[in-house]
Amino acid sequence: MRKVIYAINMTLDGCVDHTKFYPDEDTFEYATQLTRDAGTFLYGRKTYQLMVPYWPDVAKDPAEQGDKFAQAFVAVEKMIVFSRSLDTAEEEKTRIVSTNLYDEVLKLKQEQGKNILTGGVNIPSQLAALGLIDEYHIIVHPIVVGEGTRLFEGINLQEKLQLKLVESTVFKSGSIVLRYLKK
Repeated sequence: MRKVIYAINMTLDGCVDHTKFYPDEDTFEYATQLTRDAGTFLYGRKTYQLMVPYWPDVAKDPAEQGDKFAQAFVAVEKMIVFSRSLDTAEEEKTRIVSTNLYDEVLKLKQEQGKNILTGGVNIPSQLAALGLIDEYHIIVHPIVVGEGTRLFEGINLQEKLQLKLVESTVFKSGSIVLRYLKK
């Protein structure tokens, strides 16, 4: 069974808004490795439109050919986007889904292949509430921004989400990766 992995950058005050801070080089290297280990991206519309066409365009740009994250991003086999407002996708390997999140993700987990990687806020919050995330990779950056969207803001849990810390990695910048497994 494939794992659903949630990876997110966060400030010390819990902000996950990508417009409020910029990840460091170590974070990009870590994200690149997670992406290389993924066979499927699972996004909501907002995260999808943030990532595409930006990263595919970076990967095509001859001046940016050294961008390892962009190259890893375009190498992922497929992208599933949950949206009720999108009709078409930017890329052939992208499928728009407007049906049941739970059933769709269970089917994806049963398929053979690499991990399923998700990011953003809305869809991962729903996945967490449904108990479908197997690993959480939270990269905490040593900055306080005082505003912006918070991690799991508005999540609706039937019961507490119990996680077990299995690894922590400190980067030169002072950022820390906390890797949790679902208990």
